[in-house]
Amino acid sequence: MFFSSTEEVTPGSKSEPGPSSSTPASWQLNISGRADRVSSSVGSSGGYGNSRVPCESSQMFFSSTEEVTPGSKSEPGPSSSTPAQWQLNISGRADRVSSSVGTSVHSWSSCTPHLKATPALSHHGRTPQSDLNMTTSSSASASASASASASASSVIVAVVEGRGLARGEIGMASINMKCPELVLTQFADTGTYAKVITKLHNLMPLEILMPDTASVKGQGTKLFGLITENFQSVKFTAILRKYFNEKKGLEYIQQLCVPEFSTVLMEVQTKYYCLASASALLKYFEFVQNSIYAPKSLKVVFTGSEQTAMIDAISASNLELVVNHRDHRSAHTLFGVLNYTKTAGGERRLRSNILEPLLDVVTINSRLDTIEELLQNEELFFGLKNAIAHFLDIDELLSALVQVPKLETVPVAEAKITQIIKLKHILELVPSLKVMLQHSKTSLLEAYCSSLDDSRFNIILDQIKSLINDDTSYMKGSLTMRTQKCYAVRPNVSEFLDIARRAYTEVVDDIAGLVTQLGEKYSLPLRTSFSNTRGFFIQMRLEGGVLPGGKLPEEFIKVTRQKNNYGFTTVDLMKMNDHCEEALKDIFHMSYVVVSRLLSEVHEHIHCLYKLSDAVSMLDMLLSLAHACTVSDYVRPEFTDTLAIKQGRHPILERISGQQPISNNIYISEGSNFVIITGPNMSGKSTYLKQAALCQIMAQIGSFLPAEYASVRIADQIFTRIGVDDDFETNSSTFMVEMKEVSYIIHNVSKKSLIIIDELGRGTSPEEGIGICHSVCEFLINTKAFTLFATHFLELCQLQTLYPNVDNQHMQVQHVRAGDGSAEKVVYTYQLSQGHSEERNYGIKAAEMSNIPPDIIQEAKTIAAKISQKLWAKHYSDPATVKQKANYRLATRLLQTARNSRLDSESLRHYLKGLKKQYEAEIQNATELVEIEE
Repeated sequence: MFFSSTEEVTPGSKSEPGPSSSTPASWQLNISGRADRVSSSVGSSGGYGNSRVPCESSQMFFSSTEEVTPGSKSEPGPSSSTPAQWQLNISGRADRVSSSVGTSVHSWSSCTPHLKATPALSHHGRTPQSDLNMTTSSSASASASASASASASSVIVAVVEGRGLARGEIGMASINMKCPELVLTQFADTGTYAKVITKLHNLMPLEILMPDTASVKGQGTKLFGLITENFQSVKFTAILRKYFNEKKGLEYIQQLCVPEFSTVLMEVQTKYYCLASASALLKYFEFVQNSIYAPKSLKVVFTGSEQTAMIDAISASNLELVVNHRDHRSAHTLFGVLNYTKTAGGERRLRSNILEPLLDVVTINSRLDTIEELLQNEELFFGLKNAIAHFLDIDELLSALVQVPKLETVPVAEAKITQIIKLKHILELVPSLKVMLQHSKTSLLEAYCSSLDDSRFNIILDQIKSLINDDTSYMKGSLTMRTQKCYAVRPNVSEFLDIARRAYTEVVDDIAGLVTQLGEKYSLPLRTSFSNTRGFFIQMRLEGGVLPGGKLPEEFIKVTRQKNNYGFTTVDLMKMNDHCEEALKDIFHMSYVVVSRLLSEVHEHIHCLYKLSDAVSMLDMLLSLAHACTVSDYVRPEFTDTLAIKQGRHPILERISGQQPISNNIYISEGSNFVIITGPNMSGKSTYLKQAALCQIMAQIGSFLPAEYASVRIADQIFTRIGVDDDFETNSSTFMVEMKEVSYIIHNVSKKSLIIIDELGRGTSPEEGIGICHSVCEFLINTKAFTLFATHFLELCQLQTLYPNVDNQHMQVQHVRAGDGSAEKVVYTYQLSQGHSEERNYGIKAAEMSNIPPDIIQEAKTIAAKISQKLWAKHYSDPATVKQKANYRLATRLLQTARNSRLDSESLRHYLKGLKKQYEAEIQNATELVEIEE
C-alpha cells in the first residue's frame, strides 16, 4: 500500500513508521476540506523503489537559502538529511511539499529557498542569433498558436547538452502530467540543434528545464540561446547541474518502469544525457505535483531521432499541418481534414503522427492494410467506431492512477474515488471492443485483439466489483456524479461508512423537504438544484417572467436571474449544505480507505491498462483515417524510390471548396529529382508545392491519399521555404528571412529529404536573386534530395540544359479576348505541363487587372521589355549534353524498373521497348543538333 504509518504526524514531530497496513493513515479533516496532518513513511532503503520516495539528500534544485535570479550564482550548501521548505513559483501559489527520509518524518526547515522560474527573456546573457535559428515571422506565428495550445498543455521537458568534446550531444526527457509516459530522446547526429528545436515545437511544453551552467551561471550556450529565442512564451527554469545525474536517472527508470517496458533499459543505459535529463525531470515533477509515481507503474519509452521524419516548426506552419494561418481555431488544416477521432487519446496520436511521420515502411503498410479492411468491412468499421466512442481519456486516468499524493486531502480522496469509477467504466467496455476485433483479418487488428484478450482485465474488474457497487458508473452531471461517488463502495464493507451515508441521505431528504415546504408556503414552482460551486440551491422558472407581488420573499437570498430562471437559497438551506459537506468528507475519507486497497492491487496489473490505452488510441486514429477516405476519393499509396502521384489533389483545399479541385500529376525520381516550376502569379504554383508535401506526410502516417494512384519515397526530412514576409520581431528583412531558411535547409539536407522552395530571391535585386537561386539550385541538384523549386526567374530553366536530373514544368494559362475587341484576359487553368513557362511580364498582366492607370501599365511594359533583353538568354543545348542526359535518364529508369517493377514478363518487355525507342529518339535529336552546327 502507499502509506504504512498509521500514527498521527504533525509538523515538527518525528514518527517511527508503524507496522505495515493495508489502509492509509487516519485523517483529521477540518471544515475547509484540508488535511491538517501529513502521513508519510519510507522503507529502510529509500528511493523511488519504495512505498514512499524521499528527496535525494533532502535537497531540491537550489541548495542556497537565497533567491536565485538570472545571472546570479548559487553554490550548493551542505548536505542535510532534513528537507528544505520549498516555495515553488507555480501558478502564483506556494505549495508546501511533504517528504520523508530514512525512517523519520521531518518538519519543515525555517530556511525557505526559492525555486525561481526564469523568464526566457529576462536573461542578460543571451547568445546572438545563429545561422540555424529559425525564428522568423512564420515561426513567430507558429509560436503564438503553440503558446495558446501550451496554456492547456501539461508537458514538462528537461534538456541537457554535453560539455567539452561531447558538445552537440543532447539528451531530452519529457513527461505529460496528464499522461504517464516518460519519453527519452538523445540527439547526436547531424542537425542536432534543429532537431531539438523541432521536437520542442511538437511537444508544446509548459515548462523547459535546463542546467544552470548552460544558462544562469554563464553567458548561455548556443542551445540555450536557440531555446529562449524560439520559445519566448514558455516558462524556463534553471536547475542545479548536479541534478542532471545519469546514474540517478537510470536508478529511477529501473525503479519506476513497468516490467513489461523494461527492455528500454537496454536502449538507454549508455544514453547518458537523456538519463541525466530524466533524473532532473522526475525530481522536479515530484515537487511540482506534490506527488510521486508508484513503483513499477510508469511507461518509459526511448525514441531515437532517426525513427520519425523531421518537419521543422516553420514547415509545419507553412503547410498548415495543425494550425491554420488565418484563423487558429479553423479546422482547415491537415489535422482538421483527417480528424474524425472520438477520444482524446486518438486525437493526440493523430496530431503527433502528423508532426512526426513514420519512417518504417512495414509499420506504415500494416496501418494501410488495416484501413483497407475497415473500408471493405462496414460492420467492423461502424462497430469499432461505436465501441471506441464510449471510452474516456485512458491516458489521463492512468496518469492519475499511478501518482501517489503526498498530502491526503478531501479533494485527493474524491479524485481517487472518481478514478476508480472511471476505471470500472472503461474496463466494462473492453469485452465489446474485443468482440468487434475477433473476426478481423489484418495483422494489426489481430495483434490488438490478442492484447485485449488478457486475463488481467478481468482480474482488475473483479477486484473492483468486489468492493464497488455494480450499478456505480461514470455519468456526466455534477449531482449525478456526486451521488455515484458517495455510494460507490458496497454496503457492509465499512460500518462507519454506512452510518455516514445514512446521515448524508437524511440531510439530502431534509433539503428536498425544505424546498417542498417553501414552495407550498409561497405558492411558487420551486425545485431543488445542485452545482459544484453553490451546492444545493433553489431554482424557479416563471413562464411569464413576473413574480407574484413583484418580488421574491425576503428569506430568499443570493438571488441570481437568467431570463425566466431564478436561483437562490436560504439561511436554513445553507446550513444544511454545510452538514452535507461534512457528511461527504467523512464518506470520501472512509471510501478512500477502501479505494486505496484497490489502487495498490491495480498497480500490480497496470501494464494491461497501458496496452488498452495504446489499442484504443491507435484504433481511433485508424478509424479516423478510414473515415476521411469515405468523405473523399482517396487511394492507397505504395512505397518505392519514386514520388509519383497521378491526379493528386490538395487535401485542405478540397475540404475548403467542398468540391474536387483541379488535380495534377507529381513525378520526382532519382533521374529527375530537381523540378523547376514556373508560371504566372496566382496560377497555382504554391498550392501544387504544398499539395506534394501534404501527400508525402499523409502517406508516411499511414493514410490514403487524394489521388488516382500514388507511389511515395520515404522522406526523412521535409523542408519548406514559402512566404516573403519581413520579421519585425528580429528586425529582419524579407531577404534575411529567406537566407536564414535556406541556410537551415543547406545545413540539414540529406539524400532522403523532400524540399519545397517557393519564390526564393525575391527580397533583393533581380541580378542578385538569380545568382543566389542559381547557386542554391546547383547545391541541391548535386544531392539526391527530391526538390520542387517554384520561381519567377525564367533564367533558371537553363539548368535543365546543364544537369540531366533537372526537369522544367510550368503552370498553364490561357489568353482570352472577347469578341468586342476588349482587353485580353488571362484564364488560369491550374494545370501543370512539361517545359518552362513562355509567359512574359505576367506580373504586369496581374497589375493590369487592378485599378492601376493604363499609361503606367504601358510604361512598365516598355521598361520590362528592355530589361528582359539583357537578362534573358536563349536556351542552348549542345549535342554532348543531350546525349549525356539521354544516357542518364535511361540508366536511372532501368534501375528504377529493376527495383520496383511488378509487371509480368510481357508487360515488362513492352515497357523496355518503349524506353529503348525514347532513348533512340533523344540520341537522334543530339545527332541532328551536330548536323545543324556543321
